[in-house]
Amino acid sequence: MTDNIQPVIDTALRSAPPAELEPGKVYAFHTPNGVHQVDLTGPDHTGVLSRKTGTTTVRDAQSFLTYWDKHHDDNSEVYADSDRLTVTAVLDAHTSGTARWGGHRLHLALRATDAWKQWLALDGKLMGQEQFAEFLEDHLPELLEPDAATMLEIAQSIQGVAKAEFQSGTRLQSGERKLSYVETVTAKAGQKGELVIPETFVVGLVPFEGSEGYRLTARLRYRINGGPLQLGYKLERPADVQRTAFDDVVKAIGEQIDTAVMNGTAA
Repeated sequence: MTDNIQPVIDTALRSAPPAELEPGKVYAFHTPNGVHQVDLTGPDHTGVLSRKTGTTTVRDAQSFLTYWDKHHDDNSEVYADSDRLTVTAVLDAHTSGTARWGGHRLHLALRATDAWKQWLALDGKLMGQEQFAEFLEDHLPELLEPDAATMLEIAQSIQGVAKAEFQSGTRLQSGERKLSYVETVTAKAGQKGELVIPETFVVGLVPFEGSEGYRLTARLRYRINGGPLQLGYKLERPADVQRTAFDDVVKAIGEQIDTAVMNGTAA
């Protein structure tokens, strides 16, 4: 007898009219799986989202400002993380007296330029003469002092004595380096020569896409082992230049918004 009672109860519950929890807005009714609630004001019924959500990622300060201008309010917050090189805006941050969702965010994730990555990839590494010369030729647009034309001549000179045997290197009063060599190719075997190259040179690099350019000094590195010459460069404090570039991006954003940029990470 007991086994027949539950189906009757379930049928009675399903046939009960919906309970009006909030007049004209929210209703609840019984289903075989339990109580089901319907909110007629929700997006499923109105087609309108109740709040903005999601994180939008941009790659430069101007894009950040464009999105910020469209979506921020008086309580939006901005955080700059100097370790991650990111700027994050919480567009629906808590107010002083009211909790908000904090689910609508704008994230600036700076992306390094190809030139910046390529110069840092070989920073402090020694290369063969031809590889070093080809690197200079491939990066003539970034060479500032000496100028690109002069550095092209130097690169061609380095390639021209790729088969020579280098024996010594001396520093000139001009600050350049004089590298002495003896030709080893058959037609010129035994002929002596000198290769003069700058001890330092200046490059102009843009660390991040959409950011400004910065000057870096590169110091020549070389190794002579009584054979082929190895060449390279060492950039002076590239991490400091990258940090300065990030600070300038943060400053550019801060100058265009009415909200203080805080140092840290959004929760």
